[in-house]
Amino acid sequence: MVVLLIYITCIGGNTIIYLLIKLDVSLHMPMYYFISVFAIVEIIFVSIIIPKLLDILIAGRNRISFVACFLQLYCADTAGGTQCYLLTVMAFDRHFAITNPLHYFGIMSQACTKLAAFSWIAGLVTAFVLIIFTASLDYCGPNKIQHFFCDLTPLQNLACSDPHVSNMVTSVACIFGILLPFIIIIGLYIHIIIKVLEVKSVYGKRKAFSTCSSHLLVASLFFCTSITVYVKPSAIVVYVRPKGSQHDKFLALVYTVIIPLLNPFIYTLRNKDVKAALRKSKLLRVLSQLRFSKTFVDVHSWKKELR
Repeated sequence: MVVLLIYITCIGGNTIIYLLIKLDVSLHMPMYYFISVFAIVEIIFVSIIIPKLLDILIAGRNRISFVACFLQLYCADTAGGTQCYLLTVMAFDRHFAITNPLHYFGIMSQACTKLAAFSWIAGLVTAFVLIIFTASLDYCGPNKIQHFFCDLTPLQNLACSDPHVSNMVTSVACIFGILLPFIIIIGLYIHIIIKVLEVKSVYGKRKAFSTCSSHLLVASLFFCTSITVYVKPSAIVVYVRPKGSQHDKFLALVYTVIIPLLNPFIYTLRNKDVKAALRKSKLLRVLSQLRFSKTFVDVHSWKKELR
């Protein structure tokens, strides 16, 4: 029931953010366009994993067909990879807005759709390569996944054939899909902090940091848990953990369930423009209700006087 409540809250919160950005003209900016796309990806991501988790927890149906399992793997990897690339694009957007504000709207208003499409395409291609190498392995049983959804490492651990090539491909994909975007985001934000510190106005510094804090918090939560689960540094070699553990399952639960729940609140509670849009939409609704009630009172009194 707790997971079901989290799922409903996550879907509702991200839907509200998407509709608010779509309907409010003041939020029609590249930064909020990326936030709306990220909200859609979050809805897709949790809808791939949580319904089957609820089926296991509530109904006790812990079986899944091979086709459904690999389909879940492909869709989850696509959505997860898209999130990684989209968070990198959002960091680039904030970097460009602060370091080159005069050309920001002219360039980013034309490029934001292309950058969002690039994130989707990169996620689709990366997931396709991973699914091909994972599905090419031989599975002869017992096919019991030590996880609550079909993930790469637990599936590769079930293979009867040698998963060395598949593990290597997965390692390279994790480097380019998780580790490299995180390094780029850190580098962009270090440069943003240096530029912001050069601003003399205290208000300008506060405004610049406030526009970046929400995205930096979301990116930190997502990448820290993802890197801990999928990527493990050893000297200069980066490889996927060979075996799953309860610790990895807990961290996977964090980035697949808990973080998507927190993201809508982070973007609303820490963003002044979104809060203002929410208040304005609520105010309009209240005013429309008052106008309707006032009209009803006027008509009622008019009828009374007529009688």
